[in-house]
Amino acid sequence: MPEHIRLILRHAAIGAVIAFAFVAMLLGFNLANLRHLVLNSADGVLAVVMLYIFCTITFGSAQVGYRIMTLSDEDKGDQGRRDRAFTPEMQPIPVRIREDKRG
Repeated sequence: MPEHIRLILRHAAIGAVIAFAFVAMLLGFNLANLRHLVLNSADGVLAVVMLYIFCTITFGSAQVGYRIMTLSDEDKGDQGRRDRAFTPEMQPIPVRIREDKRG
């Protein structure tokens, strides 16, 4: 399997673990009486599964994005100095001023 695919899958799995911990804490601390709602509802399991899936998408995407943005550019090497950009010298431009004779 290519290295970049393994990197994405590894960090998506890390995001899934973070999502599992997040949902477990939501239910464990009974935040907003969520545990009571889940345990006393006929569709409580479905709600927890959906919450876990959407949190996995969120945290997995954030983890993959974080890892991709922190990759180093080791293969670039020393490229030397860049040429200076062309910047023309400033020159004054004469402007005629007309007197406006308003009342």
